Amino acid sequence: MDYWQLLKRQRILLLDTSKSPVESIRAGGRYDFIVEHDVKELGAHTLVCTALYTDGDSERKYLPQFFKFVVSNPISVRTKVRNVKDTTFLEACIENHTKSNLYMDQVEFEPAQHWTATALKAADNSSEHNSSTRKTFKEPILIRSGGGICNYLYQLKLSSPDPAQLKVEGSKILGKFQITWRTNLGEPGRLQTQHILGNPIIRKEIELHVVEIPPVIILEKSFMVSLNLVNSTDRVLGPFEVWLSESDSLDERAVMVNGLQTTTLGEVQAYSSVKFQLSLFAVKLGIQKISGITVFDTIEKKTYDSLLEVEVNICRLRVNNLTIGKLVCVEEAVFCKITSYEVCLMALGIYMDDKFNGSRNLHGRRYELHPSVSVLSRFEL
Repeated sequence: MDYWQLLKRQRILLLDTSKSPVESIRAGGRYDFIVEHDVKELGAHTLVCTALYTDGDSERKYLPQFFKFVVSNPISVRTKVRNVKDTTFLEACIENHTKSNLYMDQVEFEPAQHWTATALKAADNSSEHNSSTRKTFKEPILIRSGGGICNYLYQLKLSSPDPAQLKVEGSKILGKFQITWRTNLGEPGRLQTQHILGNPIIRKEIELHVVEIPPVIILEKSFMVSLNLVNSTDRVLGPFEVWLSESDSLDERAVMVNGLQTTTLGEVQAYSSVKFQLSLFAVKLGIQKISGITVFDTIEKKTYDSLLEVEVNICRLRVNNLTIGKLVCVEEAVFCKITSYEVCLMALGIYMDDKFNGSRNLHGRRYELHPSVSVLSRFEL
């Protein structure tokens, strides 16, 4: 039994690599040299030092000495993996178990194939001078002795250009950490973690994403929502029919379809998508949800319910001392001030009176002023 245990032990030969070997050591003299080896295995180790020499009587002698020591982790790395929709977040906590302060020269997460990693950090409000200095010299992060910790957060996303490779969303391997540090006396240390595993992102066969939606929606005025229907399977799906579910009563609905109740879409190829628009209008004020968008596969006779929920802000346009028929449409919200008038241009915009005839360049966007519009006092949205 002891014989097999000895065979299982790993023996590594460390030699004196000095340029010129020592020829002799005088009485009371000494010979010092350094042999380096990275210890990667935890637990008990034995360092065996042997010397083969010839004494003054020309007799060859052999002298072994044994030094036992225990290797433990100077630091520990604890990780947590969380999935939020299509994004994976990796939390890492590094703890110092030594009796010396550790200065982290490098803490780098190396993502696995088809993944990209972005380190998320708190906003830095220092001056430009300090930030440019840090680009030249990166100050090491201090983790204090006796249980000091440092936390890191990474955002992981799939980066493979070939959608077919993402069917399984990768193996569970996310990547590994490369960590280097130094002690108070400048002694270096290095740790490479094992592969960090995470739960694969489970994709639905059909997914619906919002491409564009107006930032402000006016009550009882139609608006367009741009959507993207994604086929995450390896086969052709469709044609499809899209409608707004009628599960809620008319009194409970906040958003309704404007025009045709059903939108028809063609086939969607494997691992591809198709963009389309829905015309809707709002019937309730405040923060409301667009929900109940239903996709129906006309070939497989399969219904994909409630693929999307998005919150929108619905406002009422109120105008004082202004004729509604003279409103001029603009493209987006712009806040500006011209002389003594406070002007707010929203999805429906209002220009100043005819004494500002011509054009005004507001916030980098050029708008044509309408000479017939008259603002006598104020208005609000």
